[in-house]
This record gives sequence, structure tokens and C-alpha cells, in this order.
Amino acid sequence: MVHTFLRHSVFYENPRYIMFITMVLNEAVQLSLVTALYVLSYVFRKIHASVCCLLIMSAVLTTRSTPLILAGMSVERYVAICFPLHYGQMCTVRRTLLLIAAILTLTAAPPVTDLLVGVLREPPGFLRTAIFCDHSLLFRHRAIYVKNVVFDCVYLSFVVLTLVFTYCKIMMTARAAASAGLASVTRARNTVMLHGLQLLLCMLAFVVPSLQAALISLFPRLSVEIRYVFFLLVYIIPRFLSPVIYGFRDKLFRKYWTRYLACKSQANARVAAVS
Repeated sequence: MVHTFLRHSVFYENPRYIMFITMVLNEAVQLSLVTALYVLSYVFRKIHASVCCLLIMSAVLTTRSTPLILAGMSVERYVAICFPLHYGQMCTVRRTLLLIAAILTLTAAPPVTDLLVGVLREPPGFLRTAIFCDHSLLFRHRAIYVKNVVFDCVYLSFVVLTLVFTYCKIMMTARAAASAGLASVTRARNTVMLHGLQLLLCMLAFVVPSLQAALISLFPRLSVEIRYVFFLLVYIIPRFLSPVIYGFRDKLFRKYWTRYLACKSQANARVAAVS
């Protein structure tokens, strides 16, 4: 997907595809970090707290970035459908890059403050100890938990309101344009609905720890299996499928992307035949 994006100016000069590839990269990094955390936790059990801190903070940043990226993508569709004549002035590459920078800055604030509170509250040398790499074990102070709950509630509420607002506005435009049969309006409405579904899957990541702890307390002998099932259903499958679904839904991106996939498959087949 990144190769397809970089090879054609029609993508990297379009705010819509810039937001899309940002989501792809964010999900790829998040998947890599979460998988690394999972493997390290079960292979080594305990790792250096400083290494754990770096992985946890990066994973938290990418996890919290996804809903805001979805909100930005929904706003872009809202402007494209409801203000088509002003789209070129309102949605520019420069503004899109500034929005991405603002998203990264905002989502970096909670893990950075977690680190600052942890350094001030924990005994000296804590980051040099070996621990089981988990957010609750790394950042143990109650103030960190309360701060994160408040932050998550506020910014997830903002994202939900943004998705509901853009969906309702696009729906009103769709009804007004029903007689004209504009397929682009229908696709935009379905895209925002898909954003809402993905947001629900993202929100599971904030609910799962409590549910997982409750199930493990009820079935302690199945703790490994419970963690693994939640790991697949919440962190791996949704974040792997979402970029793929978006890529195939977009006709222009699918045209170029499948072409590169087909060329790669043919090249592999020729190499296998020669060997």
C-alpha cells in the first residue's frame, strides 16, 4: 500500500489518500508493537523496564491515534460531499499534514505525562529493574489511571460526536441528491458508517483489560488462552483488516494496488519456476 501510494502523485497530492496512508502506517506500527509486546511478555516474562516503557508508550500513542485519524477522514468526506466547490481551498495537503501533526502531538501527551508522573513517583532506579511488561505494572500510580480515564472519555466523546455529525450531514445531502442518483454521496455515507464500526472496534481496546481481568479471575487456568483470544480479536484482526477493506473499497487505489499485487505474484511465480 505504501509503495502504491508513493509511486503516484495522484495519491500523495490528495488529502484523502494522505489520511488513508497515515492510517495504514499507524496500524502497521501498532500491530508490530503489540505483537512485539505479546511475544516478549510470553518468551522472556520479565524485561528491562526502560525497554518496556518505550514499547508501551509507542503502542499507546498509535492506539489512541486511530480514532482521531478516523475523525479526520470523516471530516474530509463531509467537506467533499457537502462543500464540493470549496473542497480545494478547505482541504489542502498543507492543512492535512498540520492535522496529522496535531493528532500525533495530542496523542503523545498522555504517554509522556505517564512517564513524567512515573519518574517522579517511583523510587530511583525503577526503570533499571526487570518487570512483566504491562501498562498497569509499569505506571502504577493512581493519578495516572484517573488521568487516562478522563482523557479517553473526553477525546472518544469528541470522535463519536464528529462521526455522528458528519454522518447526519452526509445523510441529509444524500436525501437531497437522491433524485440525481449520486453514487459518491452513497459511498461517502457508507465510508462514515465504516469509520463508526472501526471506532467501536478501537474502543474495545479500552474495555478489554477490565473484561479480560474478570474472565481470568473466573477461569485462572485458562489465563493464557483468554489473553490470546482477546489479543487476536481486539488488537490483530480488526487493525489488519481495516486498511485492506479501505484499500479495496476505493476504486482508484484498488486499480493501482491490485496491479502491483498481480505483478508481485507473477514475479514470485517466475522465480519459483526458474529455481
